[in-house]
Amino acid sequence: MKVKSFVREVNWKAYILLIPTIIIFILFMFWPFAYTIFLSFYDWNMVSPTKEFVGIDNYIAVLSDPITFKVFKNTGVYILILLVINLCIPYVFAYVIDIVLKRWKSFYKATLFLPSVISLVVSSILFTWMLNPVSGPLALILQQFNIPMPNWSKLDGWAIAILSMITSWKVFGYNFILLYASINGVSREIIEAARLDGMPLWRIFFSIVIPMSSATGIYIFIITIVFGLQYVFTPIKVITQGEPNYGSSNIMYHIYHEAFVLYRTGHSAALATVMMCFFILLLIFEFRFVERSVYYEN
Repeated sequence: MKVKSFVREVNWKAYILLIPTIIIFILFMFWPFAYTIFLSFYDWNMVSPTKEFVGIDNYIAVLSDPITFKVFKNTGVYILILLVINLCIPYVFAYVIDIVLKRWKSFYKATLFLPSVISLVVSSILFTWMLNPVSGPLALILQQFNIPMPNWSKLDGWAIAILSMITSWKVFGYNFILLYASINGVSREIIEAARLDGMPLWRIFFSIVIPMSSATGIYIFIITIVFGLQYVFTPIKVITQGEPNYGSSNIMYHIYHEAFVLYRTGHSAALATVMMCFFILLLIFEFRFVERSVYYEN
């Protein structure tokens, strides 16, 4: 009986200690999410004292708008570019620096991680100056070879590529350090045994390193999609504001644009709800299918 009462006492103490965290989650996560879903069924401009109930009209309007599909297409392109630059390339860099190189490892790690501590606003301004099509350093160099610098901020494909590069410059170092730490934890005995058997470095990477660091790889995959799309909001806001003709906008910026520029709160809330459903499906897919093949040490 004493043991049972002790367990009950400990459980209640644990619940009491969780109360501040639960309150914070309710105030800053669950309540805003619930209120966003509520607003998605109303027509409101954030100024009028009344809200007009329109049912699912906001969802119909959003999903039938060609601009929405253009923004979703842009978002898909952003995701692909961010995954290549911030997942595939850091994986290779971390492997080469940890396994292949013998010297200057600390220098390379510090150099690659340094941009992640720089503000995205500063990065956006810096890249805007460097890539200025008239007076930027790159434009001046290209002029020496009679090569014109495209006005990338006014071209759909170029704008997405440059904005993705700015975001990647910020995110790359953080992802690299996490992957480096994961690869560094792979057993050296297994790698050395593979080398003694004559296994080439590329095969060691694909057959040993990636499977044994897959837990971190999946984590980087998820946060690159989620946080990458949030980080790209800043350079879009600072440089292009979604132009030309929504050609550089993504779903995160479009949600902001609908609410705080066009004051169509219902449309913005409907888009946010659809995007949240996408993230939920992504997590379900990750836990249902991907986690089965992930290697966890011990």
